Amino acid sequence: MRHRLPVALVLTATIAALAAGGVVAQIDGGDRGVAAVDSSNDFEVSGIRVDVSGPNAEAARLTGWREAQRKAYVQLSQRMGAGGGLVADGTLDSIVSSIVVENEQIGPNRYVARLGVLFDRGRTAGLLGVSAAVARSSPFLVVPVQWSTGVGTVFEQRTLWQEAWARFRTGASAIDYVRPAGTGPDPLLLNVGQTQRPDRAWWRALVDQYGASDVLMPTVRLYRQWPGGPVIGAFEARYGPDHRMLQRFTLRVGSTAGIPALLDAGVKRLDELYQRALREGYLGLDPGLNPIMPVADIIPEEVSDLITDDTALVPTATALTLQFDTPDAGAVTGTEAIVRGVPGVTSAVTTSLALGGVSLMNVSYAGTADTLRAALEARGWQVVGNGPTLRIRRAAAPAAAPSPTPRAGATG
Repeated sequence: MRHRLPVALVLTATIAALAAGGVVAQIDGGDRGVAAVDSSNDFEVSGIRVDVSGPNAEAARLTGWREAQRKAYVQLSQRMGAGGGLVADGTLDSIVSSIVVENEQIGPNRYVARLGVLFDRGRTAGLLGVSAAVARSSPFLVVPVQWSTGVGTVFEQRTLWQEAWARFRTGASAIDYVRPAGTGPDPLLLNVGQTQRPDRAWWRALVDQYGASDVLMPTVRLYRQWPGGPVIGAFEARYGPDHRMLQRFTLRVGSTAGIPALLDAGVKRLDELYQRALREGYLGLDPGLNPIMPVADIIPEEVSDLITDDTALVPTATALTLQFDTPDAGAVTGTEAIVRGVPGVTSAVTTSLALGGVSLMNVSYAGTADTLRAALEARGWQVVGNGPTLRIRRAAAPAAAPSPTPRAGATG
């Protein structure tokens, strides 16, 4: 996911691994990665319990899903301060993007389940009277570190901690998480040793190639009291090349069977800590990873004599990098065409392509980054970031007309 690694960077890591004779084991070590489940901005309501009956199993299940939609919408509207009123089932069918099965039991005529419901943000916001726009931070690369039995692991092999971060739905978070899948060169580049290495030049190359601006290192240390018995998780919210600590806390579960639930709870609490640190100014971008180029605003004396008050100066072209979503090839050509249509843009070329992730586009613009930001926002784009690198997203679409046909989403 989002692998745009330059040849020199990959060769450096590969040569080092070859010297130890382990490059084949590092890359072909089996199923060690898991892709993020969902990074959309949907509204989510989880833990909806239903117990319904029907003429057959399929009818009972559909009835349960409809009841879950109603209950979830009431909870969501109350959470958003919209009063908690009901809407028609046809309207719910048009705004629900998916149903998440957390647990279900299906009988011949009965359906008992605990479900989650995801609502399309763009369509639901209009009904609730809230804004569909989401203010997000600059992108942060997530390097989940798990310590168990004295061994630290990131992507060297598949871990329950990485799976928990992949399951986490980031739509409601103010943090823009970049979550590697743990496949390809990830085990070579993102490992426990790298988390202890403060070298800014190496980190700058890594976060740039993953389309991020800085790095987060959420860490968990698992302590098992006895085989199959209680497990204590010590969680640490760390960030930056210096592996700095924001806060730590512990959670406990009664048996090893509850470790996934323990880690899911830890991820949610760490996300809350990172969001609070962002709001309070503790989670800023490392200047060593995001250097600010000085602007020369002093005109040399020998040149100032040649400039008169009525001289028209040609604006200097500014080199900018745009990060944009590319779910398919059409998104690449379409986004390039839109950016080229902005007055003042002299060139817009995609230099790093990541289908299904975030690609990079180099833009030459006769103006400043702020004026380009304003021009893109006027054309319906959401723009975040500062300096020469901007993250752009399409603004949410307006609500569509209700459809009488229910759309069952992905189950998980």
